[in-house]
Amino acid sequence: MIKVLIVDDQALIREGLSMMLSLYKEIEIVGETINGKEAFDILEEKEVDVILMDIRMPIMNGVDATKIIKEKYPHIKILILTTFNEDEYIFEGLNNGADGYILKDVSSKELVNNIKSIYKGNILFHGEVAKTIVNAMKGKQDINKKEDILKPLTSREMEIAELIGEGKSNNEISKLLYITEGTVKNHVTNILNKLELRDRTQLAILIKNK
Repeated sequence: MIKVLIVDDQALIREGLSMMLSLYKEIEIVGETINGKEAFDILEEKEVDVILMDIRMPIMNGVDATKIIKEKYPHIKILILTTFNEDEYIFEGLNNGADGYILKDVSSKELVNNIKSIYKGNILFHGEVAKTIVNAMKGKQDINKKEDILKPLTSREMEIAELIGEGKSNNEISKLLYITEGTVKNHVTNILNKLELRDRTQLAILIKNK
């Protein structure tokens, strides 16, 4: 069972998500809160695997909540749900450690699949969100020169980078390439250093849109 916490200031959204997700046997709703501060506080009492986090909320918004939760509970996956496709919130949320970012118009089946995906350690972006992030990264890297950017990578590093671009976790990559998870982690560190990227999220976006 994947233990899910729903964080949204709108009762209708919370109740709708809870009712919808309760229909799936692999999901357990462990709580509902109306803002980021309440979400952080409830983690002291309940075991949570995945948080469905709204962006715009009173007292503490989803972006700020993501930061403080990830600092204390890095193992908890945070999937940001919003109706807003805005550069500022998207990029700041991911900078703060969000594991995925999707718009609220997804179907129930798609949402459950997304929850399962980030629970496994994958990185997840709604198509439109990925485009927005790429545009935000243009100030640092010229997206039209990706082939040149990737030249420093060895064939093995390129292979791993491509799999990260597909949303694969280190564990999944290790099984696909028949190498240890520790070896994958070392390769990922080398890739990030060579490409001067902050984390695997930026790498996934770069590869996905090359």
